Amino acid sequence: MPLDTGDTSFMLVATALVMIMTPGLAFFYGGLVSRKNVLAIMMQSYVSMGVTTILWVTVGYSLCFSGGAGGVIGDLDLMFLKGIVPSDLFGGMPLLLFVVYQMMFAVITPALITGAFAGRITFKAYLIFLVAWQLFVYFPFVHMIWGGGMLADWGVLDFAGGIVVHALAGMAALASVMFVGSRKDQDEAVHNVPFVALGAALLWFGWFGFNAGSQYAVDEITAVALINTQIAAAFAAITWLLIAWHYAEKPSFVEMLIGMIAGLATITPAAGFVSPQSAMVIGVAAGVVCYFAVVLRKQKGLDDALDVWGVHGVGGCLGIIMLGVLASTEINPAGADGLMTGSSDFFMAEVGGLALACAWAFIFTYGMLYAIDQVTPVRVDEGDETGMDVTLHGESAYTD
Repeated sequence: MPLDTGDTSFMLVATALVMIMTPGLAFFYGGLVSRKNVLAIMMQSYVSMGVTTILWVTVGYSLCFSGGAGGVIGDLDLMFLKGIVPSDLFGGMPLLLFVVYQMMFAVITPALITGAFAGRITFKAYLIFLVAWQLFVYFPFVHMIWGGGMLADWGVLDFAGGIVVHALAGMAALASVMFVGSRKDQDEAVHNVPFVALGAALLWFGWFGFNAGSQYAVDEITAVALINTQIAAAFAAITWLLIAWHYAEKPSFVEMLIGMIAGLATITPAAGFVSPQSAMVIGVAAGVVCYFAVVLRKQKGLDDALDVWGVHGVGGCLGIIMLGVLASTEINPAGADGLMTGSSDFFMAEVGGLALACAWAFIFTYGMLYAIDQVTPVRVDEGDETGMDVTLHGESAYTD
């Protein structure tokens, strides 16, 4: 297949859109935390852009997309992008463009986890965790699902990262808060709502590249993924807003924005495999299920500071399950038919792949945090929790 300039141009834009999501996440998280910890959590997102890029071009891409044995992880044949030349193509676009597009997914996924342990983890421990988590959790599941590995052989589909991004990050978030423990003050108020709104806008904007770009071409499925992304985000945002309004008796801007993120996370695995009508159902389900997952988390006393598990973990899991129900080859002939069209095999493959991912992410995350803690303290000193910007980084977001 020759180089397609239309597909290539679209994927250049999609790559830039996914890249801007990580700074968007930094602003979203930065606005939600205490004003004395805003730089600390924003830096955790930004540093992933550097560390993960280095890791990706040295070994990550090879471990994800080379041959390998056993279908669990690739080999090192493509280490340092060895053997990849500008004329190599992936579909109708340069292979190097595929490399950098996938890199942006690798950048943002561990950054999502940081919202769970906000205000509690040392920067040194986070850097070690960032590298280890990519190597032992993220890279294997990219290979297993998108790299032609074991779960792909099972028939598992994940259009843009319901398992690979959101379920893995969400279960890692749950494991991390169980290991690290609660903050001294769990009632810290949102310190900058405009930051949250700016971050949410960048995330929503970037998500069009995240989902529509995962078709790797410009065709009718690209349009399906695009409109499904918008539909699910809107339906989830308004559903969440109405539920929160009912309980708080006031309409909350922040609650609506969190609902929007839940809708985006939930549609991610299904965006190119379901109809727009199904996306409406998925959006409403995301608003309801993820909202009450957050309520449950609070009732259980788990200090997932920015609700990574409830929004991304539960959202990603819900999206995979609903994909197993609502997928239709009438929408995407390259996909599968779900329970609604009489296919239980595909549904069971999705559930099986999801169960493996959740267990793997939880166990490996908890285990690596324990191992890191034997080398260097994972949790900051108690006195540092009230102001990590100054105590850890020697900087302050505000002059007053």
